[in-house]
Amino acid sequence: AKVGIAESWHLGGTCVNVGCVPKKLFSYASDFHAGFEDARGYGWDVEAKGFDWSTLLQNKNKEIERLNGIYQKLLNNAGVTTHWGHAKFVDDHTIEIDGTTVTAEKILIATGGTPRALGIPGDEHVLNSDQIFFTEALPEHITILGGGYVAVEFAHIFAGLGKQVRLIYRKDMFLRSFDSDIAQALATEMQKQGIELVFNTHLTAIEKTPQGLAMTTNHGEALETGLIMAAIGRDANTKNLNLAAAGVEAQDNGRLPINEEFQTNQAHIYGVGDIVNDYALTPVAIAEGHYLADKLFGGAAHAGRSFSYNKIATAIFSGPPIGTIGMSEKAARDAGHDVTIYKSDFKPMKHTLSGRDERSLMKVIVDTKTDRVLGMHMMGADSPEIMQGFSVAMNMGMTKADLDATIGIHPTAAEEFVTMRTAVS
Repeated sequence: AKVGIAESWHLGGTCVNVGCVPKKLFSYASDFHAGFEDARGYGWDVEAKGFDWSTLLQNKNKEIERLNGIYQKLLNNAGVTTHWGHAKFVDDHTIEIDGTTVTAEKILIATGGTPRALGIPGDEHVLNSDQIFFTEALPEHITILGGGYVAVEFAHIFAGLGKQVRLIYRKDMFLRSFDSDIAQALATEMQKQGIELVFNTHLTAIEKTPQGLAMTTNHGEALETGLIMAAIGRDANTKNLNLAAAGVEAQDNGRLPINEEFQTNQAHIYGVGDIVNDYALTPVAIAEGHYLADKLFGGAAHAGRSFSYNKIATAIFSGPPIGTIGMSEKAARDAGHDVTIYKSDFKPMKHTLSGRDERSLMKVIVDTKTDRVLGMHMMGADSPEIMQGFSVAMNMGMTKADLDATIGIHPTAAEEFVTMRTAVS
């Protein structure tokens, strides 16, 4: 196909520039702190002399620039024309990109999300989850607003970098879309690390002071901090596309309604990624785009290609990290399943010598009638890596009997998934 792409910022989208990639690099930096401490129990005389945020920032920026260049080469080698600038519709087949007009038979909207604004007096003093990747200095005390995976990941990052961290969330527990046992276990571990968790609370005003920032909560409390980061969600980035000129319908939240073939109400205009689904995950958007390309241009060989949102594995790079796939216990029960639950709560072998007070939790949710595994969840070291393999098995219809018939690798944490035999009450 003859293809053009319009980009107004950097290639790679949220993930490469202000999302998964730099966040994982920051998470690695944070993990070294605990690693230095744990090494002493294994005989290492290790001293961390200090941490330099500017060095991490500079090295992160170099890596992102390298990735931007790789994406540009991939596009060039594939014969894609890159149009630099902000694109908006002129009509349903015509796009204007900073004064240049192009036409296309088919148009794909994949503009991703943008951080949601706080919308309270003084919110101009708040950094959002995009801006935090470029802040030049970190104060000693940081407050994070939000209860999703971005909020808990940055709480881990900043705490590991030696900062005092407070996380404020308006509900009674964070990670509400994840299994509640896993969320509670992470909350316990974060509090052990000195992270202050403030639930059932939100801010009503923010003021800049000589000492930093003063916050007022809905309970009338006055709190102080050096930096506020808001990670309260992202909205579909569709407001400035002039969708009306193309006759494309959008919901009040900016999302584009689509059918199973990713078509908007205009059959030749498509949407993928954060602007159309509930899974703000890079691999999901890639899979959607790949499916669409195959269906439109892959010919007979790809005519029967299918796409499903079932059993999508995901991870939270918190401390400890979380890996999860399939239904939470609540979701399984709400869907009408009669479930049997297996759990393993243990102190990881590594910490028998490190002395760290940290536990891991693993949980399997099984349909009692069919023996089919509905969900697998883990909080603990290496859980994102462990769950990727199990996601293959779950997509193949794994049962609890399949887990029981599998010989574990000893000694590993992962073997717990194939040695759990007694259901919890």
